[in-house]
Amino acid sequence: MKNLTFTAVAAGAVAASLILAGCEKKPELHIYTWSDYIAPDVIEGFEAEYGCKVVIDTFDSNETMYAKLKAGGTGYDIIMPSSYLVELMAREGLVSKLDHAKLPNVKANFDPSFANQVIDPSFTFSVPYAITYTGFCYAKDKMPEGADVESWSILCNDALKSKITLLDDIREVIGAGLMSLGYSVNSTNPAEIDAAVEQVLMWKKNIRKFDAESYKTEVASGATWLGQGYSTDAVQVIVGDEEEGIDPRDDIGFALPKEGFSIAFDEMVLAANAPQPDLAYAFMNFIYDGENAKVNMEYICGPNPVKPGIDALDEDYRNLIILTPEQVARGQVIRAIDQVPGAMELYNKAWDRIKATDAK
Repeated sequence: MKNLTFTAVAAGAVAASLILAGCEKKPELHIYTWSDYIAPDVIEGFEAEYGCKVVIDTFDSNETMYAKLKAGGTGYDIIMPSSYLVELMAREGLVSKLDHAKLPNVKANFDPSFANQVIDPSFTFSVPYAITYTGFCYAKDKMPEGADVESWSILCNDALKSKITLLDDIREVIGAGLMSLGYSVNSTNPAEIDAAVEQVLMWKKNIRKFDAESYKTEVASGATWLGQGYSTDAVQVIVGDEEEGIDPRDDIGFALPKEGFSIAFDEMVLAANAPQPDLAYAFMNFIYDGENAKVNMEYICGPNPVKPGIDALDEDYRNLIILTPEQVARGQVIRAIDQVPGAMELYNKAWDRIKATDAK
């Protein structure tokens, strides 16, 4: 295995202890994450090396995940929230502080070029997993003549009525409204948030639905012509899947709005009271091995911030998933707002208003 600083002897010792601890039954690592977000080959490799079974449970939004945990959802070892929720989850005792001595690959292989896109560069409670950029996944041949797909203004184009989806995500949608008006994606100014809501309600007349899961397949099928979505999902559609017999799609594009787009890291956190903490540490360390990261990035179609893995990618593919510094400069990192008094209530009321108001 390439670039693995966690020695074979140590890995074997951990694997042996885990197997013994599980007696006749294989230990299980329970991961709560987004759908299609870990390469099956990586999971199988980890299971083989550590004599365990990986059990995946999925969520479709940070809010869904957080609500389940707050309602008492337990049994998870690793959870993968977006960065802005980690601090809140830590304060509420939902995640544990990390022991970096058990994560040697993270220190050795983290790509420093991503440091300015990480909220907590000390990795106190979280290890950066994958970064996503939010823009538009769109059908090239369906775009109206003269429409600027690199602008939030395209959401007002009546030629796309009932052919647009927005993410079912409070921070992404309100953030889009804010950025379209020149405000910060992390604004807590009531007047700016009200203006963002009005902007989203203008867009709503052209919106089919709020959706964070099926939009990528619906753009490919033609049910949706333009969907606010994540770079990883769009690239999955564009490159296709040879093993699944899904052809590449030259007619599908991905664009980042020039007024600003959101940047979000999804993180690996150790759940409080994780049943298998040692196995969880081993998995995080496994992801940061260069070869494993390469395989994972080829599957999820987005970057893990693992330098030896990125360096090993095919150049054309690397250029497809890694933004240039000029592009990154237009993006805004979504950050936590919950420590600003009244901010979360402001956002929740804004979101309720967006969802409840009928399109005109």
